[in-house]
Formats: sequence, structure tokens, C-alpha cells
Amino acid sequence: MMTELIVIRHGETDWNRQHRFQGQIDVPLNAVGRAQAERLGRRLSGERFDAVVASDLLRARATAEAAAGRQTIELDPLWREQSFGVAEGLDAPTIGARHPEAWTQWLRHDADYALPGGGESVRMFHDRVLRALARAVREHHGRIAVFTHGGVLDMLWRAARGEPLHGARTCAIPNTGINRLRWHAGTLEIVEWGDAAHLQGLPEQPDTTPLRAAEGVGER
Repeated sequence: MMTELIVIRHGETDWNRQHRFQGQIDVPLNAVGRAQAERLGRRLSGERFDAVVASDLLRARATAEAAAGRQTIELDPLWREQSFGVAEGLDAPTIGARHPEAWTQWLRHDADYALPGGGESVRMFHDRVLRALARAVREHHGRIAVFTHGGVLDMLWRAARGEPLHGARTCAIPNTGINRLRWHAGTLEIVEWGDAAHLQGLPEQPDTTPLRAAEGVGER
């Protein structure tokens, strides 16, 4: 049985603008993020979903509430952003100053390295995202809307394209961009990626291209 997934990154937050690691800290949408979510809701108003699932973190939940209309939203912590341990709440220069060894290790993009203080390695995170995906397609059928985070979308991109977990991000992931995927016979396929046509006229977004050392993960 085929399942269609419309997977959407949350709207913008002030921490996106400040290039700070958000991780699993609850950060609210800013004014631009709320406008993005409203635009997204208008864009999706003509689409029918058999289920709406969201990360339980505030920025994803608020985006879902603004965009999903009256549909019931199922909150699932498996769709949360990666945990960054001691880096959460900090920007790249601050992490480098306070935790130089950890930051040097992080910049190697080693899939098995986890930041101290409860961070997840990329491999641990990837496994969690695939569990979230498996649960969604097992419990729901037809068309599923998922409201989640930039890191989660990176993991789905890598899984669908067969890209390695080591290395920096290679795809753009705009806030409230629409990403359409298809799950069939145990295979994940990308149908459309990063559609942000509904955001025309809003302030320019922070860079969501591959991670750079100077920026850390400001887009997450």
C-alpha cells in the first residue's frame, strides 16, 4: 500500500535568525514564522489529509495548528529535532569558546559523534526518524501531513536518496517549505522538495543550504 507524506519544517523562530542551536528546547515562532504558517495554511486549504502528525515541540506544534485548520493533530516526540546536548541555546562562536573540543569534533560531521550533555549522534537521530516514519505509515494510510524540523527532513532526504550519514547537509530546507514524499513497499521516494512558493513577499529567510562551520545549525 502506498502512503503519501507531506513533510513540513516549522516556521521561523528568532533563534533561526540568530543561528542558535534549538535542538529540543521549546522556542516559539516569531512574527515571520507565524506569517509563514498562515500562508502555508492557505496553500494547503484545498488538500485533504487522512492524518496530521507533529513534533510535540512548540515551533512545530504551532505551525501545525496554524496550517492544519480544524483537523486533529497527533503529537509524537519521535518527530523532534536532534538533541544537541551542551550546544542547545548557543550559537557557533559561543560553542567554540565554551566547548572547543566538542565543537571541533562536531565539525568533522562524524555520524557516530554525540555532543556531551545528552546529545544524539546523527546515527541515533537517523534511527529515531526512521522509527517515526515507520510508526506513521503503520498507523495511518493515504495522505499524512507531518510538521517537524530541519534535521528530521535532512534524515529523510538521506534515507530516500541513499546518501551517507557522515558529512554535511546537501539539501535546502526552507521554513514551512512543502516536501512531498511517497512510501511504498518499504521504499521512501522524494516526489517534490522545498516548495516555498507560498512565501513570496515575506522577509528573506536565513540560509538553509548545507551546514557551514561559521553557522553551526542555525536552520534547525
